Amino acid sequence: MAHLSVVLVGVEHPGNLGAVARAMKNFGVTDLVLIEPKCSPADIEAKNRAKWANDILERARSAGADILDDFDLVVGTTGKLSDDYNLPRTPLLPGQLAERLATLDADARVALLFGRESDGLVNDELALCDFTVTIPTAKEYPSLNLSHAVAIILYAITAPGLGQGVAARFPLVRAAEKRQLKRMIGETLAAIHFTTDEKRETQEVLWSRLVGKSLLTQREAMALMGFFRKVERLASKHQ
Repeated sequence: MAHLSVVLVGVEHPGNLGAVARAMKNFGVTDLVLIEPKCSPADIEAKNRAKWANDILERARSAGADILDDFDLVVGTTGKLSDDYNLPRTPLLPGQLAERLATLDADARVALLFGRESDGLVNDELALCDFTVTIPTAKEYPSLNLSHAVAIILYAITAPGLGQGVAARFPLVRAAEKRQLKRMIGETLAAIHFTTDEKRETQEVLWSRLVGKSLLTQREAMALMGFFRKVERLASKHQ
């Protein structure tokens, strides 16, 4: 993944600043840049809200807008949409942003630019961005809290990589194990009395589809096979 930096423009509330640091820690992003902040990372409210992410606050850098020149790509966030004629406000969705960033090399430096809690990024600031991203929200209450917006964007970008670790802990059932499970289900159904062959065949199709659609883990498949072995043993005792 490219090097990600969260850049906050004019952050106003220390609680939000601390919550942003916490969200960054959740998703493995550590570089926080503050452009003309209205509060300090040393504020006790920021530290209390950051919890175990105070190291991010301690390393946070304060700078002017010219720091954006140091980045290979600057992505602005906006909730104020216009139309195709207002190019600075023609945004990507978070998933589309993640797809674009996935094509960058690991040395690329990307700034994720977030605006003030009160009025976001102004047009002059959006003009400094290579492109923008927006988070779809309900029309009844479209405004997101700053830390929530940061968390959503970072999740969209980092989820594919972080998800690999989760998937590795819960490996899916292999094809051979699925075939064995379906065979055991078929044998169990064959031992059950059905009024017609068609009804038994319907059950075989139904169970086969359930096994295919359920995305069983290897552990779940082994548990099911153990269950069908017990059913088979009980059936043989009563024959």
